[in-house]
Amino acid sequence: MCVINRNAINSFLRRNFLILFTIGAVVVGVILGFTLRPRNLSFQEIKYLSFPGEILMRMLKMMVLPLIVSSLITGVSYLDYKSTGKMGARAIVYYLITTFIAVFIGIVLVISLKPGKGQRDTLRSDSGSAESVTTADAFLDLIRNIFPSNLVEACFKQYKTHYKKQVFKRKITVMTNGSGIVINGTNNNQTGDKGVVPQTIEETFEKIVPFSGSSDEMNALGLVVFCMIFGLVIGNMKQQSQPLKDFFNSLNEAIMHLVRIIMWFSPVGILFLIAGKIVEMQDLLQVGGQLGMYMVCVIVGLLIHSIIVLPLIYFLTTLKNPFIFISGLLQALFTALGTSSSSATLPITFRCLEENNHVDKRVTRLVLPVGATINMDGTALYEAVAAIFIAQVNDINLNFGQILTISIAAAAASIGAAAIPQAGLVTMVIVLTSVGLPTEDITLIIAVDWFLDRLRTTTNVLGDSIGAGIVEHLSRKELQSQDAESSSSVIEVGETNCQEDDSHGQQNSETKL
Repeated sequence: MCVINRNAINSFLRRNFLILFTIGAVVVGVILGFTLRPRNLSFQEIKYLSFPGEILMRMLKMMVLPLIVSSLITGVSYLDYKSTGKMGARAIVYYLITTFIAVFIGIVLVISLKPGKGQRDTLRSDSGSAESVTTADAFLDLIRNIFPSNLVEACFKQYKTHYKKQVFKRKITVMTNGSGIVINGTNNNQTGDKGVVPQTIEETFEKIVPFSGSSDEMNALGLVVFCMIFGLVIGNMKQQSQPLKDFFNSLNEAIMHLVRIIMWFSPVGILFLIAGKIVEMQDLLQVGGQLGMYMVCVIVGLLIHSIIVLPLIYFLTTLKNPFIFISGLLQALFTALGTSSSSATLPITFRCLEENNHVDKRVTRLVLPVGATINMDGTALYEAVAAIFIAQVNDINLNFGQILTISIAAAAASIGAAAIPQAGLVTMVIVLTSVGLPTEDITLIIAVDWFLDRLRTTTNVLGDSIGAGIVEHLSRKELQSQDAESSSSVIEVGETNCQEDDSHGQQNSETKL
């Protein structure tokens, strides 16, 4: 019995060593961070401490571009138009439902708990200001990025409208008296004073104008759209495009092999990422006293969405235990917690779903890149809570129409949020301007955003992964029919080759005779 137990324990440790190693790294990182805080490390020393984590982030981001391109093109090309359309529609419906549920949870919590009431005098704004952006320009930029003008540039840049002050000149006519003193011109024509004469002067004024620009971030949305269309095209070309299919499939497999190697370094990188952030953050007591209820509101909302809503949706759809499914995602979830980037976590998420949860590769290759780009439940919840929190801080009472506007803007802005660290702060400007709230108050919540960003990224990754499991379950008929068609085509090709071999054999025998 002892031997059986020992073998079972050894088998468990071998299968879950990397997950246990990652969990231990998170714990050690937290302990190390709080141990080093009293030493008041310099900025340079903190950079040295975070260096292994920086290397991990760079390695993971290095894998994102080839992984998105190869996985999407491969996944879509091996499906027909009908199957791709159905699977894509199911994924989009799931994304919309979960995003609006997340926003609803956040709004209910922030209205019930009122974390911003009476906080105007106690909250201290951090230095810096949020970049101004209009809602219309933000959504136009989103549409522009869907259609990149240069695919190579889209790999490292995306379109973004910038603003600058520009000096304009205009000529105006004023009424002056003989001494050159400007007087009210509206009434002077009626006075009849002979000393009053019209004079044209040049006036200069400043105006903020938009201009075309870019930001140094990968245009994931444009690449996803292009790769999906390209995959559909080569999939429709049948045997003519088989070399292209084989190339992208081999590229995808090679990238996944590299990901397996990187995963063994991820616990070390996560350890130093967390330790560096804890050492770097401000005074905990002051931040907790100022923004404690706001943090509680966001954290409780994310927990409700992650532990109750998403597993419940998975169970109702598949009738399977969601927590067994989630247990296979632990490596990806802890990586998201450490890196705070769903794009950087994407390679790990692929591996967890395909190897641990055995989700069909055709589903993961289609759903995961799209989900990492547009499905951000945690970000949507956070933006709704933060917007209403800022309204409460400024004693602004929001009516039902404004709250509805915030919910729609938060859901839409989360779709346009880049899957990079702290992108929620950028899209927060869109939500605030949609209801006329002061954008400069974003600086009030910057002090805790680094921590909340990690939690909402973990929620985003969990939502994408559960979505892949649900889409696979709902698409099993299409996948089975696709498998049947593939096997029948293979048999037909084999029979054709056999017939050709027989005919060649007969010709050779006749030649010898």
